[in-house]
Amino acid sequence: MSEAPVPLSALQHYLYCPRQCALIHIERIWSENRFTAEGRLLHDKANQPAVEKRKGVRVVTAMPLESEALGISGVADVVEFHATAHGEQPYPVEYKRGKPKAHRADEVQLCAQALCLEGMLGKPCPEGALYYGKTRRRQVVAFDEVLRVLTCQVIADTRALVEGRKTPLATYEAKRCDACSLIDDCQPKLLAHGRNVNAWLQKMLNNEATESK
Repeated sequence: MSEAPVPLSALQHYLYCPRQCALIHIERIWSENRFTAEGRLLHDKANQPAVEKRKGVRVVTAMPLESEALGISGVADVVEFHATAHGEQPYPVEYKRGKPKAHRADEVQLCAQALCLEGMLGKPCPEGALYYGKTRRRQVVAFDEVLRVLTCQVIADTRALVEGRKTPLATYEAKRCDACSLIDDCQPKLLAHGRNVNAWLQKMLNNEATESK
């Protein structure tokens, strides 16, 4: 386990693109585009620490989270504490700018928050929700065994990447790369092409060496 805990945000970055994760969390590179700006504006209210009470629910915003056992830490956008016969039930809510995705990156990040809450509070956290700015609706996420196992595996993989201090090579995928705020820093088209150029140059040098013999 690394001395510094893995940020919860790194889990989402890793599942979106391991190279993006490395650029942000190893090389400390960050750039903003329209999508990240919209996400930041959506998070503004949740990023202000506060406690509110409404109809049997205590709402905590910008709540620090940590799991020493898993080696992760971060800040939850919102944690609702629902009153039950057995005390308060934690219910994490994460805000996202877009819409529900085909992959499980957002769910993994939310589940990691739940694992932190369970360790910190000693209470079960069976489900939470993702609020998407584009649909303006919550998507309930059940923290079942499959998602918990996946989340723990992603935590381990992300830690290995960060501790390894090696940024993966660039590969270009139009849908993913064109939407990434780090595309100008990453240069996936140029670097992928550059590897082909290097291979071609090496081939030319080898041919010249063979002909000169």
